[in-house]
Amino acid sequence: QVQLVESGGGLVQAGGSLRLSCAASGRTAVNAAMGWFRQAPGKERELVAAISWSGGSTVYAASIQGRFTISRDNAKNTVYLQMNSLKPEDTAVYSCATTRTFGVPKTPTMYDYWGQGTQVTVSS
Repeated sequence: QVQLVESGGGLVQAGGSLRLSCAASGRTAVNAAMGWFRQAPGKERELVAAISWSGGSTVYAASIQGRFTISRDNAKNTVYLQMNSLKPEDTAVYSCATTRTFGVPKTPTMYDYWGQGTQVTVSS
């Protein structure tokens, strides 16, 4: 089993920044990609960003391209999501996930372990 714990969410004004962290523990797999997803009320869960084990491959949703940056520190088993220029439409529960699937999947169903999520609220 793999446990994922997110932190760093909160309330921020539009234009502000937040940095989310996701710490993994347990039987973490080598070469496992990790991703950040978000789900707003009444909407489906969507990919925000994902990163390969090495960090050499990343994918981003078009809606956050240029504003968010995903990174990871494998020595700490932690993945980060730096969120800048936040907008009210970024308001959602943000969850991290890891996958046993090769590559960097974009769909939530390809991820095997999930954190409990952290709320991000952006006020206008």
